[in-house]
Amino acid sequence: MKKENSEKTTNELLLFIYKKRIILLITALVAGIASIIYSLMIPVLYESSAVVFPAATSTVSFSEQRNAKAGAMDFGEEESAEQLIQILQSSRVRNRIISQFNLAKVYDLDPEKSHFNYKLGEEYSDHISFERTRYGSVSISVLDETPELASKIANKIVQLIDTVKNELIKERTIPAFQINKRKLDELKVSLDDLVTEMDSLSQLGVVNAEARANLFSAMNKATNPKDKDFFRNQINVNQNYGSRYDALADLREFRIERMTEQEVSYEQSESDANENFNHKFIVEKAYPSDKKAKPKRMIIVLVSTIAAIVFMLIVLLIKSRLSDLKKSI
Repeated sequence: MKKENSEKTTNELLLFIYKKRIILLITALVAGIASIIYSLMIPVLYESSAVVFPAATSTVSFSEQRNAKAGAMDFGEEESAEQLIQILQSSRVRNRIISQFNLAKVYDLDPEKSHFNYKLGEEYSDHISFERTRYGSVSISVLDETPELASKIANKIVQLIDTVKNELIKERTIPAFQINKRKLDELKVSLDDLVTEMDSLSQLGVVNAEARANLFSAMNKATNPKDKDFFRNQINVNQNYGSRYDALADLREFRIERMTEQEVSYEQSESDANENFNHKFIVEKAYPSDKKAKPKRMIIVLVSTIAAIVFMLIVLLIKSRLSDLKKSI
């Protein structure tokens, strides 16, 4: 029963289309001509693309433990690609590109008109896109009416990856470097003070614990009263200041160890703060295209024509149904 009803409905629809074929053909013809004219009015856009891989790490490591999983020659993984896309979509990149290539003029936008910034952002998004490929790389695509300009914009965006990321890194690494430098300077001053005080005690005759133990033996072996008085005086000085000297010696060793560790941290922070690193591998540079990317005029004509036919068919069906309803009332 359902099959018979379905066949009946189909037959009625085909019969209806046949009866209205003239109207539908005229609609298709008008829509086709209109879409052809419209497609010819759309400016031709050329696409240039660059492909880059994010680097797994972008720093020189002074520690065996740091970056143990990622070397300077390793490609970044999915997370690195997503981070790179976030940088590419940032205002730091967008504003530089808009300013350098005067995209407001390229996109024929008037700064005095309302919603200028919004329209400029929309045009930028329509013409410049970033996409992570299935291989983990990032594709930078630029559309423009001039093939040369499209390739220049794409290659400039590739260059800005290092510029912008280094700026972001320096916002954190420069303060860290300054803190490490201050700590290292404090340790050096503290160590110098310890050494100065130990030198003063040494000038008084204070010696280390091992030499101190030999003073009694030296005094007992001395045959000259003058020598005995000398060693006795040395023993008294060491009894008064020996514990202080030992404490300073232990503290000096501790400070030297701390300063050695701090020097490694200082060298790392200095490298991170002052060096400009490369954060990507350029797989493919952008080149001017000799084939248009948009518009696809054939697709525009076909889609527009089919849509017009379908719309007209729906209108005719509704009109016919309303006419039937009026007759039955």
